[in-house]
Amino acid sequence: MRTSRTHLRARLFGAVALSALLALTACGGSDGGSGDSYTWRLGFNTNESSVRAAAAEKFKEIVEEESNGRITIEIFPAEALGSEQEMLNGVKTGSLELQMAGGGSMQNIVPEYAIMTLPFMVQSFDEAYALLDGPIGQGWKKQAEEQGYKVLSHHDLGFAQITNNVRPIRTPEDLEGIAMRSPDEPTSIATFEAMGANVSTLPFTEVYPGLQQGVIEGQFNPLDAIYETKFHEVQDHLTLVNIFYYHVNFIMNPDVWNGLDPELQEIVQKAADEAQTVSREQTQQNDKEMLETLRPEFEEIVEDPDLEAFRTAVEPAFSEFEKIVDPAKIQEARDFIEDYRAENQ
Repeated sequence: MRTSRTHLRARLFGAVALSALLALTACGGSDGGSGDSYTWRLGFNTNESSVRAAAAEKFKEIVEEESNGRITIEIFPAEALGSEQEMLNGVKTGSLELQMAGGGSMQNIVPEYAIMTLPFMVQSFDEAYALLDGPIGQGWKKQAEEQGYKVLSHHDLGFAQITNNVRPIRTPEDLEGIAMRSPDEPTSIATFEAMGANVSTLPFTEVYPGLQQGVIEGQFNPLDAIYETKFHEVQDHLTLVNIFYYHVNFIMNPDVWNGLDPELQEIVQKAADEAQTVSREQTQQNDKEMLETLRPEFEEIVEDPDLEAFRTAVEPAFSEFEKIVDPAKIQEARDFIEDYRAENQ
């Protein structure tokens, strides 16, 4: 079944790549002249009711309106263009123009992006935005462009909480032996292995059936994602732990960007910034509302886990993180956050 699905995705992605090439040819090239028009595809892995989709619609609205129809945006949610990695490959090769890619998926491209998903690195939305929007995050953008990805903006996914079907999770010891799903990201895998969980990696779209069929017993995601994907239908226990902060990199093929005239570049960047605002505002609003929405859906919600025990339990995983990211870069980010906290108390 999985092989068949993979082949289907490959055929679809190949067809999209071909149609993108034909569309570009029909539009008269990419030298950015005043007569050029463009049709771009924007892909992501969450569904059409997600925050990512709302941000994508805002981007589309502004770009199409302010470019006077010179740029058309086609939106493809729910991995319609392939997996996260397949879309990343497409952006790099130019067969896909735009992607809203999970920050963790960028770790193999810019290792420093892993810093954002280190356990308990940031403790508030404001801290996360300060790190992403400040000099450190801007440096990561430059590194991404050197690797073939133009990062237009950093969007929000929120803080990850833990759900499972085995028992309430109050301490890290409660995770011992639980089959936890993780995205294929080194930081999250190492974190949960350090707490004794049996970690499996599954594509995001396979998590619900995996939980339903008992292939996995637990997962971790922001509350909004838990609700939108209906994970609460197949999970009994929720623990509010804010273990990871998740963000989205809104990326573009740099050759497509460089082929635009300055006026269109300004429009695209403005639209990406507005989409970032939509993402951040909606994520924060959802975070406040979603807990009450989900409250009756779980047998038990643990709202006061032993956070200090969790922080202590994941410390051994930092030796794994330091194989991915220069320890000096991790310390630089920690120092930045500490300074930010001191200035904003």
